[in-house]
Amino acid sequence: MARLLEGKVAVVTGSGRGIGKEEALLMAKLGAKVVVNDLGAHFDGSGANATPAQEVVNEIKKMGGEAVANGESVTDFQAAKRIIQCALDNFGKLNIVVNNAGILRDRMFFNMGEQDWDAVVAVHLKGSFNMARHACEYWRDQHKKGNVLNGRLINTSSDAGLLGNVGQANYGACKAGLAVLAIIIDKEMTRYGVTANTIAPLARTRLTVDATPSTAAIMGREVGPGEFDIFGPQNIAPLVAWLASDDAKDVHGETFRVGGGTVWLMQGWHSAGQVSQKATWDAAVLGEKLKAELAKGITAKEDITQVLMSSLAS
Repeated sequence: MARLLEGKVAVVTGSGRGIGKEEALLMAKLGAKVVVNDLGAHFDGSGANATPAQEVVNEIKKMGGEAVANGESVTDFQAAKRIIQCALDNFGKLNIVVNNAGILRDRMFFNMGEQDWDAVVAVHLKGSFNMARHACEYWRDQHKKGNVLNGRLINTSSDAGLLGNVGQANYGACKAGLAVLAIIIDKEMTRYGVTANTIAPLARTRLTVDATPSTAAIMGREVGPGEFDIFGPQNIAPLVAWLASDDAKDVHGETFRVGGGTVWLMQGWHSAGQVSQKATWDAAVLGEKLKAELAKGITAKEDITQVLMSSLAS
């Protein structure tokens, strides 16, 4: 029986550690050839280290898979093109791109510097654009030549973007943007056999434990012997592997929260209620009508902490 990703070629950014590493390892186990891309930077984006990516490659090769390390930065448009080219040079084609690379520079908004904003946007939003842009051009060109590659793009969002989180205006804005970016790319690329979807992982990583005190207390707890590791990053990889497969050809522009043994099908901005009249509203009257609608609780907000605690309870 053929493995789920047999014959596929994948690029996984930020795959030297954490979630990206687990995604790369599982894809390789399922038959994909993998470009393990990781700059090897600190969680705030500083520094570089080629070791993490190479260690993942070594692990893949040890289990009989094929992989190559790449240390280019996704923040650079031409460097991102070279990451795509790395897959083509080493494995002859590209089927899958997982945009996982990320950094954090948390600040309260009134203390956030321009560099804090720009650095996070450069990795998460621009970096994902860079990778997707070059991949989509390649898939479109190949499709026109009659080589249908069933391209798969998977963006990595976060509840910080879907729900909002204090101190993460830069990170959250990017993560919200990545969800709608996948929706738009999917609409544009469907005709070329491409799907684009988004995941919002609940997992223990450097970003959620080392850099984020609000989630570290929950996600960083010790796991007892024989206990299911709810926040283990390995729990994210199966969904990504499936979305990357031909079996998910009819999944378009969706966003999934995933963690532990649970996958949530998310629904974005949508109409939850309305007030209307066939005349221009008086502002004060309109306000009273809207307050009455809001009081019904139809737009009640989820909270990240509530989501994490419900994960532990389920």
